[in-house]
Amino acid sequence: MKVRPLADRVLVKPLEDEDKTPGGIILPDTAKEKPMRGRVVAAGKGKTDDDGKHIKMEVKVNDVILYGKYSGTEIKVDGEEYLIMRESDILAIVEK
Repeated sequence: MKVRPLADRVLVKPLEDEDKTPGGIILPDTAKEKPMRGRVVAAGKGKTDDDGKHIKMEVKVNDVILYGKYSGTEIKVDGEEYLIMRESDILAIVEK
């Protein structure tokens, strides 16, 4: 199944953090925090402002982003978990 976000929404694949702390302690799933980093899988075309002008999206497919801990709506597509959120919920783009 394909998902194409509308307007200023993006489809994000959350990136899991490491299972180990820097000191080498392995963390169980119950001790892990919700991921706040992800990769943009699909993006809408942008939104229209009050004057009818098209506002282009700032993020694009394959950007690694940071978002709020409780941002977006969780969905499952073909057994994979994704988040769908508005571009305004994105806090930053991680530069390489």
